[in-house]
Amino acid sequence: MAISIKTPEEIEKMRVAGRLAAEVLEMIAPHVVPGVTTGELDRLCHEHITQKQQAISACLGYHGFPKSVCISVNEVVCHGIPSDDRVLKDGDVVNVDVTVIKDEYHGDTSKMFIVGKATIQGERLCRVTQESLYIALRLVKPGIRLRELGRAIQQYVEAQDFSVVREYCGHGIGKGFHEEPQVLHYDADDSGVVLQAGMTFTIEPMVNAGDYRIRTMKDGWTVKTKDRSLSAQYEHTIVVTENGCEILTLREDDTLPAVLENVA
Repeated sequence: MAISIKTPEEIEKMRVAGRLAAEVLEMIAPHVVPGVTTGELDRLCHEHITQKQQAISACLGYHGFPKSVCISVNEVVCHGIPSDDRVLKDGDVVNVDVTVIKDEYHGDTSKMFIVGKATIQGERLCRVTQESLYIALRLVKPGIRLRELGRAIQQYVEAQDFSVVREYCGHGIGKGFHEEPQVLHYDADDSGVVLQAGMTFTIEPMVNAGDYRIRTMKDGWTVKTKDRSLSAQYEHTIVVTENGCEILTLREDDTLPAVLENVA
């Protein structure tokens, strides 16, 4: 398994790409309201990335994906294709997943939005999913096994009577959109990977309100929960530091600092 250790120069480029990706989510937030279509949200994101940021959407055209961001609503776990036919309504839970390329380097992040008035289950699912990501981030430091992150996420999520999707995972990132290692969000074999300073990867747990099993739709992209329960996801791109990690895609609404010193 070839895991690249990024140089300070590469990490600085990833900071830029990560900040731009986070900025897209901050920009789109006021527009995620009842009555808007996911197609319109995609157009706003595309315009912001290409015109204001002078950057590239990594999703557009990736293995044929037709839009600039993934927008996944309610029972859609991931890879939702934005459409002018999909109108958001009160209580919907919506994931917007953004990956920006700037100067050849990727910044990858996603967050949940609750449209209008939240349902009790929707609000709780989003809160638990974000906290599961934060729990993992607080563990990251050189010398720990990669699987400790997945174990902690799974233990927390299942204690809340939710489930963790198995088929999709976080990933190394840099010049490549998806690099080694795979970052699983449940306790499973990690091929002996030990975290080192300079590693860059995403952590992006997908959490279902019901069963963890999923199904892929006929379009080849859209993934839904098999039991049609709600699903949520939060994602950050990070770099492992000498004593913790730095969140490269931190947003203004995050409650964690950009640099975590996980020395305990």
